[in-house]
Amino acid sequence: MSKSRFSLLLSSLLLLAAMLANAAERAVILPNPTVDESLSAKSGQETAVFAGGCFWGVQAVFQHVKGVVSATSGYSGGPSIAAEYEVVSTGTTGHAESVKVVYDPAKVSYGQLLKVFFSVAHDPTELNRQGPDQGTQYRSVIFDSSDQQKRIAQAYIAQLDQAKVFPHAIVTQVVPLKAFYPAEAYHQNYATLHPDNPYIKYNDLPKVANLQQQFPNLYRASITGN
Repeated sequence: MSKSRFSLLLSSLLLLAAMLANAAERAVILPNPTVDESLSAKSGQETAVFAGGCFWGVQAVFQHVKGVVSATSGYSGGPSIAAEYEVVSTGTTGHAESVKVVYDPAKVSYGQLLKVFFSVAHDPTELNRQGPDQGTQYRSVIFDSSDQQKRIAQAYIAQLDQAKVFPHAIVTQVVPLKAFYPAEAYHQNYATLHPDNPYIKYNDLPKVANLQQQFPNLYRASITGN
Protein backbone atom coordinates (compact mmCIF):
# COMPACT_ATOMS: atom_id res chain seq x y z
CA MET A 1 0.00 0.00 0.00
CA SER A 2 1.40 3.38 -0.98
CA LYS A 3 1.93 6.09 1.62
CA SER A 4 -0.77 8.27 0.04
CA ARG A 5 -3.32 5.45 0.08
CA PHE A 6 -2.42 4.62 3.69
CA SER A 7 -2.94 8.26 4.65
CA LEU A 8 -6.29 8.28 2.89
CA LEU A 9 -7.35 5.08 4.68
CA LEU A 10 -6.21 6.47 8.02
CA SER A 11 -8.16 9.67 7.43
CA SER A 12 -11.25 7.66 6.55
CA LEU A 13 -10.94 5.57 9.70
CA LEU A 14 -10.51 8.66 11.85
CA LEU A 15 -13.58 10.23 10.21
CA LEU A 16 -15.60 7.07 10.86
CA ALA A 17 -14.49 7.02 14.50
CA ALA A 18 -15.51 10.65 14.87
CA MET A 19 -18.89 9.92 13.31
CA LEU A 20 -19.54 7.04 15.67
CA ALA A 21 -18.48 9.13 18.65
CA ASN A 22 -20.77 11.90 17.47
CA ALA A 23 -23.59 9.39 17.09
CA ALA A 24 -23.12 8.19 20.65
CA GLU A 25 -23.14 11.75 21.95
CA ARG A 26 -26.38 12.52 20.11
CA ALA A 27 -28.14 9.39 21.37
CA VAL A 28 -30.98 10.14 23.79
CA ILE A 29 -32.32 7.43 26.07
CA LEU A 30 -36.08 7.81 26.44
CA PRO A 31 -38.65 6.10 28.65
CA ASN A 32 -41.41 4.03 27.12
CA PRO A 33 -44.67 5.89 26.52
CA THR A 34 -47.03 5.61 29.47
CA VAL A 35 -49.92 5.96 27.02
CA ASP A 36 -49.76 3.51 24.13
CA GLU A 37 -51.79 0.98 22.20
CA SER A 38 -51.44 -2.73 22.97
CA LEU A 39 -50.02 -4.97 20.30
CA SER A 40 -52.79 -6.28 18.09
CA ALA A 41 -53.74 -9.93 18.30
CA LYS A 42 -53.81 -10.11 14.51
CA SER A 43 -51.37 -8.92 11.88
CA GLY A 44 -52.46 -6.02 9.75
CA GLN A 45 -51.29 -2.68 8.40
CA GLU A 46 -51.60 0.78 9.88
CA THR A 47 -50.02 4.05 8.79
CA ALA A 48 -48.04 6.71 10.64
CA VAL A 49 -46.57 9.85 9.08
CA PHE A 50 -43.60 11.65 10.61
CA ALA A 51 -41.57 14.71 9.61
CA GLY A 52 -38.21 15.42 11.20
CA GLY A 53 -35.74 17.09 8.88
CA CYS A 54 -34.46 15.62 5.64
CA PHE A 55 -36.56 12.60 4.79
CA TRP A 56 -33.53 10.54 3.73
CA GLY A 57 -32.47 9.85 7.31
CA VAL A 58 -35.95 9.43 8.75
CA GLN A 59 -36.79 6.91 6.04
CA ALA A 60 -33.53 5.03 6.65
CA VAL A 61 -34.24 4.72 10.37
CA PHE A 62 -37.75 3.35 10.01
CA GLN A 63 -36.75 0.97 7.22
CA HIS A 64 -34.62 -0.82 9.82
CA VAL A 65 -37.41 -1.17 12.42
CA LYS A 66 -38.95 -4.62 12.85
CA GLY A 67 -42.66 -4.54 12.20
CA VAL A 68 -42.40 -1.76 9.62
CA VAL A 69 -43.74 -2.95 6.28
CA SER A 70 -42.62 0.07 4.26
CA ALA A 71 -41.27 3.58 4.69
CA THR A 72 -41.75 6.13 1.92
CA SER A 73 -40.27 9.61 1.61
CA GLY A 74 -42.69 12.34 0.62
CA TYR A 75 -44.46 15.55 1.51
CA SER A 76 -47.30 16.45 3.88
CA GLY A 77 -48.89 19.67 5.09
CA GLY A 78 -49.36 21.52 1.81
CA PRO A 79 -51.38 21.29 -1.42
CA SER A 80 -50.92 18.61 -4.06
CA ILE A 81 -49.87 21.14 -6.68
CA ALA A 82 -46.83 22.07 -4.60
CA ALA A 83 -45.70 18.52 -3.78
CA GLU A 84 -42.48 18.69 -5.79
CA TYR A 85 -38.99 18.80 -4.31
CA GLU A 86 -37.83 22.01 -5.93
CA VAL A 87 -41.02 23.80 -4.88
CA VAL A 88 -41.09 22.36 -1.35
CA SER A 89 -37.46 23.43 -0.94
CA THR A 90 -38.51 27.08 -1.08
CA GLY A 91 -40.08 26.66 2.34
CA THR A 92 -43.24 28.47 1.25
CA THR A 93 -45.59 25.58 0.44
CA GLY A 94 -46.67 24.45 3.90
CA HIS A 95 -45.21 21.03 3.17
CA ALA A 96 -42.73 19.25 5.41
CA GLU A 97 -40.41 16.54 4.16
CA SER A 98 -42.19 13.54 5.61
CA VAL A 99 -42.05 9.76 5.79
CA LYS A 100 -45.08 7.49 5.60
CA VAL A 101 -44.52 4.44 7.76
CA VAL A 102 -46.74 1.43 7.17
CA TYR A 103 -46.42 -0.95 10.09
CA ASP A 104 -47.88 -4.16 11.51
CA PRO A 105 -49.59 -3.31 14.83
CA ALA A 106 -49.11 -6.91 15.93
CA LYS A 107 -45.33 -6.46 15.84
CA VAL A 108 -44.70 -2.86 16.86
CA SER A 109 -46.90 -0.28 18.57
CA TYR A 110 -47.45 3.32 17.57
CA GLY A 111 -45.87 4.40 20.85
CA GLN A 112 -42.70 2.46 20.05
CA LEU A 113 -42.51 4.18 16.67
CA LEU A 114 -42.81 7.51 18.48
CA LYS A 115 -39.99 6.51 20.81
CA VAL A 116 -37.77 5.79 17.79
CA PHE A 117 -38.84 9.06 16.17
CA PHE A 118 -37.99 11.19 19.21
CA SER A 119 -34.79 9.43 20.22
CA VAL A 120 -32.81 8.55 17.11
CA ALA A 121 -34.63 9.79 13.99
CA HIS A 122 -34.30 13.51 14.76
CA ASP A 123 -33.97 16.19 17.44
CA PRO A 124 -37.51 17.27 18.44
CA THR A 125 -36.27 20.47 20.12
CA GLU A 126 -35.00 22.14 16.94
CA LEU A 127 -37.48 24.61 15.44
CA ASN A 128 -37.83 24.69 11.66
CA ARG A 129 -34.47 23.05 11.14
CA GLN A 130 -32.63 19.81 11.63
CA GLY A 131 -28.87 19.70 11.68
CA PRO A 132 -27.54 21.61 8.64
CA ASP A 133 -30.99 21.94 7.04
CA GLN A 134 -33.09 25.02 7.74
CA GLY A 135 -36.61 26.01 6.76
CA THR A 136 -40.20 25.13 7.61
CA GLN A 137 -39.97 22.13 5.29
CA TYR A 138 -37.63 20.58 7.87
CA ARG A 139 -39.88 21.14 10.88
CA SER A 140 -40.76 18.42 13.37
CA VAL A 141 -44.32 17.15 12.86
CA ILE A 142 -46.44 14.16 13.74
CA PHE A 143 -49.29 13.90 11.24
CA ASP A 144 -51.92 11.88 13.10
CA SER A 145 -54.45 9.83 11.17
CA SER A 146 -56.77 9.05 14.11
CA ASP A 147 -57.85 10.37 17.49
CA GLN A 148 -55.92 7.52 19.08
CA GLN A 149 -52.67 8.51 17.37
CA LYS A 150 -53.24 12.13 18.42
CA ARG A 151 -53.86 11.11 22.03
CA ILE A 152 -50.76 8.89 22.22
CA ALA A 153 -48.51 11.48 20.56
CA GLN A 154 -49.66 14.39 22.72
CA ALA A 155 -49.37 12.30 25.88
CA TYR A 156 -45.83 11.21 25.02
CA ILE A 157 -44.70 14.78 24.30
CA ALA A 158 -46.13 15.88 27.64
CA GLN A 159 -44.45 12.94 29.37
CA LEU A 160 -41.04 13.72 27.86
CA ASP A 161 -41.28 17.44 28.58
CA GLN A 162 -42.29 16.79 32.17
CA ALA A 163 -39.39 14.36 32.62
CA LYS A 164 -37.04 16.95 31.07
CA VAL A 165 -35.20 14.33 29.04
CA PHE A 166 -34.16 17.04 26.58
CA PRO A 167 -32.35 20.26 27.54
CA HIS A 168 -35.00 22.26 25.70
CA ALA A 169 -38.75 21.96 25.20
CA ILE A 170 -40.09 19.75 22.41
CA VAL A 171 -41.35 21.80 19.45
CA THR A 172 -42.93 18.92 17.55
CA GLN A 173 -46.34 19.74 16.12
CA VAL A 174 -49.18 17.21 16.23
CA VAL A 175 -51.60 17.93 13.39
CA PRO A 176 -54.20 15.90 11.45
CA LEU A 177 -52.94 14.16 8.33
CA LYS A 178 -54.73 15.59 5.31
CA ALA A 179 -52.69 13.93 2.59
CA PHE A 180 -49.32 12.36 1.88
CA TYR A 181 -47.59 12.76 -1.47
CA PRO A 182 -44.71 10.39 -2.30
CA ALA A 183 -41.47 12.11 -3.25
CA GLU A 184 -39.67 11.66 -6.53
CA ALA A 185 -38.17 8.23 -7.20
CA TYR A 186 -34.58 9.40 -6.75
CA HIS A 187 -35.32 10.32 -3.12
CA GLN A 188 -36.49 6.82 -2.20
CA ASN A 189 -33.99 4.61 -0.35
CA TYR A 190 -31.47 7.40 -0.77
CA ALA A 191 -29.37 6.62 2.31
CA THR A 192 -29.13 2.95 1.35
CA LEU A 193 -28.23 3.67 -2.25
CA HIS A 194 -25.70 6.42 -1.45
CA PRO A 195 -23.89 5.35 1.73
CA ASP A 196 -20.68 7.13 0.66
CA ASN A 197 -22.37 10.50 0.26
CA PRO A 198 -20.76 12.79 2.90
CA TYR A 199 -24.16 14.11 3.98
CA ILE A 200 -25.42 10.55 4.53
CA LYS A 201 -22.25 9.52 6.34
CA TYR A 202 -22.34 12.38 8.80
CA ASN A 203 -26.08 12.96 9.29
CA ASP A 204 -27.94 9.74 8.59
CA LEU A 205 -25.75 6.68 9.15
CA PRO A 206 -25.27 7.68 12.82
CA LYS A 207 -29.06 7.61 13.23
CA VAL A 208 -29.21 4.02 12.03
CA ALA A 209 -26.26 3.16 14.27
CA ASN A 210 -28.11 4.68 17.23
CA LEU A 211 -31.19 2.65 16.36
CA GLN A 212 -29.17 -0.56 16.43
CA GLN A 213 -27.54 0.41 19.72
CA GLN A 214 -30.62 1.64 21.57
CA PHE A 215 -33.22 -0.71 20.13
CA PRO A 216 -31.54 -4.10 19.58
CA ASN A 217 -34.90 -5.86 19.85
CA LEU A 218 -36.46 -3.63 17.20
CA TYR A 219 -33.50 -3.27 14.84
CA ARG A 220 -33.10 -5.39 11.72
CA ALA A 221 -30.20 -5.27 9.31
CA SER A 222 -32.28 -5.60 6.14
CA ILE A 223 -34.54 -2.77 5.03
CA THR A 224 -38.17 -2.60 4.01
CA GLY A 225 -39.34 -1.40 0.64
CA ASN A 226 -40.83 2.01 -0.04
